[in-house]
Amino acid sequence: MKFLDRAKIYIASGAGGAGCLSFRREKFIEMGGPNGGDGGRGGHVFAEAVENLNTLIDFRYQQHFEAKNGRPGEGSNRTGADGADLVIKVPVGTQIFEEDEETLIADLDRPGERALLARGGNGGFGNAHFKSSTNRAPVRANPGQPAEERTVWLRLKLIADFGLVGLPNAGKSTLLAAVTAAKPKIADYPFTTLHPGLGVVRLNEGESFVLADIPGLIEGAHEGAGIGDRFLGHVERCAGVVHLVDATSEDVAGDYRTVRGELFAYGAGLSEKPEILCLNKIDALDEATLKARLKALSKAAGRPARSISGVSGAGLKELLRDLMTMKAGGALAAEGAPKPAGWTP
Repeated sequence: MKFLDRAKIYIASGAGGAGCLSFRREKFIEMGGPNGGDGGRGGHVFAEAVENLNTLIDFRYQQHFEAKNGRPGEGSNRTGADGADLVIKVPVGTQIFEEDEETLIADLDRPGERALLARGGNGGFGNAHFKSSTNRAPVRANPGQPAEERTVWLRLKLIADFGLVGLPNAGKSTLLAAVTAAKPKIADYPFTTLHPGLGVVRLNEGESFVLADIPGLIEGAHEGAGIGDRFLGHVERCAGVVHLVDATSEDVAGDYRTVRGELFAYGAGLSEKPEILCLNKIDALDEATLKARLKALSKAAGRPARSISGVSGAGLKELLRDLMTMKAGGALAAEGAPKPAGWTP
């Protein structure tokens, strides 16, 4: 299934049914009077967050959604049936914006949460509604209210506990595959991951958290370089960030600063989130080189970095246990995001 986190859709509520203009006509009953019923209400359009979806790909194949119109009223004071409501199912974490893509209509971040996107038109009054002591035979009936039409944008921000960030080929997908049942694409070239991936890490019984693999960032990503920073929106809801730095790089400190600079440029509080810094791929280094690069990375970050390997599994057990502690509300004394004030990439 393809991943899609942005979609434009067109919605229309149902129009109200027209009121009925009718008079009672029965044998031996004179001046039966008006008996036109009211029209039914048009259907509303709702958006509802559901748990069994994690992409907006369905909206690539259907962009137009219309609720049912209300039925017109009938004689004998029969009210028309209301139009059926339309419920558009979206993944949990979907934000709904006006056509300008800036005005937020709703943020559906809990399963079962609903938002009314278009209200159905009210049904028109039949002529029986206008009967009075001075107007015994009204000859007017109202039409139903028209449908409400609008264009909205859907944006999905994945609900994950922690996000994996780093330069391309930092080993994010390998780590996700090593600690979860996810099967991301893994290859030895940059930008192997083109879309965010999710995996559930299960420790002991009842202990689990969701890990998101974010496509790699490069310098200038906030200006559109590489695949840009559009997928960083999925990290906004994360409780913390796992920052991976490739141990085989000649400049681990520069790699760290590049990603931190992009997080700071993106804004939305990403640079202030708790961060666990990891030097990955340590299985590819000798002991002396590993010690030197770990020291350089720790100095650049201003705090100790930890060494792990998604291939050999070194350091993963301790990393996952600390992430579980963070999810439970605990704090790691030695780790956390640097203060963004005065940050210079």
